[in-house]
Amino acid sequence: MKQRWKLSIGLGIGLVFVVGLALGLDAADRTFPPPLEKAQVVSPEVLDADGELLRAFATPEGRWRLKTAVEDVDPRFLKMLVAYEDRRFWDHGGVDPLALGRAVLQLVTNGRIVSGASTLSMQVARLIEPRETRSMPAKLLQLARAVQIERRLSKLEILQLYLTHAPYGGNLEGVRAASLAYFGKEPRRLTVAEAALLVALPQSPESRRPDRHVEAAKTARERVLVRSAVADVLGDGEADRAAGDAVPTRRLQLPAYAAHLAEAAIRKQPKAGEYRTTLKRSIQQGLEQVAREASAKLAPKVSLAMVMADVTTGAIVGEVGSADYFDAGRSGWIDMTRVYRSPGSTLKPFIYGLAFEQGLVSQETIIEDRPADFFGYRPKNFDMSYQGDVSVRQALQLSLNVPAVRLLDAVGPSRLMIRFRRAEVRPVLPPNEAPGLAIGLGGVGITLKELVQAYAALANRGNPVRLGNGIEEQPGMIDGEPLLESQAVWNVADILSDVLPPQGSRRLGIAYKTGTSYGYRDAWSVGFDGRYVLGVWVGRPDNGAVPGIAGYQTAAPILFEAFSKSGVPITPLPAAPAGAMRLAQSDLPISQRRFSVTANGLISASAREPAPQIVYPPEGARVDLGARLGDISPLVLKLQGGRAPFRWLANGRPLNELSRRRTSEWTPDGAGYSTLTVIDAAGRAASVRVFVE
Repeated sequence: MKQRWKLSIGLGIGLVFVVGLALGLDAADRTFPPPLEKAQVVSPEVLDADGELLRAFATPEGRWRLKTAVEDVDPRFLKMLVAYEDRRFWDHGGVDPLALGRAVLQLVTNGRIVSGASTLSMQVARLIEPRETRSMPAKLLQLARAVQIERRLSKLEILQLYLTHAPYGGNLEGVRAASLAYFGKEPRRLTVAEAALLVALPQSPESRRPDRHVEAAKTARERVLVRSAVADVLGDGEADRAAGDAVPTRRLQLPAYAAHLAEAAIRKQPKAGEYRTTLKRSIQQGLEQVAREASAKLAPKVSLAMVMADVTTGAIVGEVGSADYFDAGRSGWIDMTRVYRSPGSTLKPFIYGLAFEQGLVSQETIIEDRPADFFGYRPKNFDMSYQGDVSVRQALQLSLNVPAVRLLDAVGPSRLMIRFRRAEVRPVLPPNEAPGLAIGLGGVGITLKELVQAYAALANRGNPVRLGNGIEEQPGMIDGEPLLESQAVWNVADILSDVLPPQGSRRLGIAYKTGTSYGYRDAWSVGFDGRYVLGVWVGRPDNGAVPGIAGYQTAAPILFEAFSKSGVPITPLPAAPAGAMRLAQSDLPISQRRFSVTANGLISASAREPAPQIVYPPEGARVDLGARLGDISPLVLKLQGGRAPFRWLANGRPLNELSRRRTSEWTPDGAGYSTLTVIDAAGRAASVRVFVE
C-alpha cells in the first residue's frame, strides 16, 4: 500500500510539473532543451531517379534508421497507430491529462499499473533520449520533454520522428526499415495485417520479433486488431480477415543495389544524407540479376561490368561495376566501368562511319580481305583466315580486321581520334605514340563508360550525348558538330542491326558490335536500339589473359540477356534520313564498286592527275539558298583536278549520273549541315561540309 501511494504521489507531482511547464516556465525550457539535433541522424540513402531506395548505409552506431515522412506510410497504418497508442494525439499538448489521471486512479485502486499514460510525444522523447532505468525521475523527464517537443514541433513533425525512430527489433528502427526487412516493400501500401504488426512491435521489439518469436508477434498483432478504437478505424470484418494472414518468419536484406555508384556518392558528399542518382531501380535490378547469373558461368577470377544509358537524356539508367562487390577473388570492389582497357574491335563502326561519310564506300562496295603490309604493320584476322573479296557490309558484320585497317588508313587515324573528341571521348594512346592504324583493332585504352558514350551518339542519329557519372554530373546533349553525319550513322546501324544474335539468344531488334582485345584479356559487346545503349565488358580486373574469352561468345550473350531482363521496351532504330539508302552494287557509281588499294594498303590513284579538290563551296561555308522561306535554290558545285568521269554525292547519296564536267548542281532537301563528296574515276575522293540556310 505504501509503495502504491508513492507511485501515485509521484505521478501527481509529475502532472503538476508538466502543467507548470506548459504554463510558461520558459527559462527552464531554454536551459534544458530536448536533444532534437541528435534525432536528425538517420541512415544515408542512395535513391534512383524516381526516389526509390537503391541502397542504405547504417548509422554510425550500426542502426538501420531510414528517414520516414508521413506521406511515406499507408494512411490506414497512421490511423491504426494513433487509435491504438494515443487517441487524443491531435488534441493534447504532449501529455494526455485524462490518460494520466486514469493511470493514477487505476494504480491506487488495483495496486498495480493497469494501463499506461504514454503518448506518442512521450514515446518520441524516450526514443531520442533513452533512459537507462524505469525510474520515477526518468518518467518525469519524459513528461517534461514531451511538452518541450510539442512546443517546438508540429504534430506531423512529431509523428515523423516516431515513424523514423520506433524500434523494431535488432538494429531496425523506423517503419520503413521494418517494412522493407519484414515485408520486402516500402510501407506506402500495407495490408491490415501488416499495418497491425508494425503498430504492435515497438512496445516490446525484441520479444515480439517475428523472425525469432512468431507466436509472440502474432499475439501482439491480434491485440492491436481487437482494440475497439482500431476496429472503428478499420470497419466491419477487416480485423477478422487480417487475423488469418500469416506472420513473416524471416528478416529480409534491405535493398542493396549499385554498390560502386553508391560508394562513389558517399565519398563525394559524405554528409549529404540523401543521394539522388540517374539510375532506374527496375533496370538496375535486372542488370544485377544477369550479372550474378553470368558470373556463375565464368572462371573464378573473371569479372564483368555493364553500363546502360538513355540516349534521349544521356542519363545512366543502369550500372554494374563488377560481378559481385564482395567477391575478393574477382576483385569485386574495383569499378570496372571506369578502368581503361583495350576495346578490341568495338571502334570499327566509327571507322566505317567516316568512310561512309566521306563517300569512299557504300555498303555493297567490294573490299579486299587479304594479307596486307601497311608500312610494316601486318594485321591479321581473329581466326587467322581471310575471306578474299567481300562487301563492306560483310566486312563489318564479320568484324574482319584487314578491311577495317584499309579504311582507317584511308580516312586517317588522327581524324578518327578527333571525331571521338566531339563526343567528349578521349581514348588513351600508349606513352609517346601518335595515332596509328593499330587503334582500329584496339591499340588504345578506353573505359566502358566512354565506349557507351560513343555508341550513344550512334543511337542518337550521330548527335553526341554526355552521360555524366550517374551522381552529381549532369547528363545531356553535347553542343557542337555531330560525331558522324546522320546518313553515315544510318548505314552503320543498318549493318549492325542485321548481325546474327549469339547462339541461344533471340533477335531483339538491336544493332550491336563485339570486340576481343589482344591476348584474350577483354571481351566486349555494345548494343543499342532507338533509345537505349548497353555496353558489356568481361575480363580479369588484374588484366590477366582468359583463354577462350571472346566478344561474340562471352560478352554478346550477356548483352542480349541484359537487354531482355532490363525491362525496357525495345524502341525501333531511326528510319533512314533523307538521302540514305542501301544501293545494290550494280547501282553504285563505277568508282564505288570496288575499294581499290595498292599492296601497301593505300588508295590507288594515277600519278598523272592531281587528286580532285572541291573549290566551291569551300569547307565550312554557310550558303543562303532560301531554305527558311521554303523555296530552295540549287547550289553550284565546282571542282579542280581528278580524272573524269566524276560522281557527286550529297550526304552519301549519289546525285545525277556520272559527269565529265567539273561543275554540277545540287538542290538540298532542307536547311542544316550537309556533306558534299566527289569521287573521280581513280576512286579518289574529296569532301566538304557546308551549312545550308
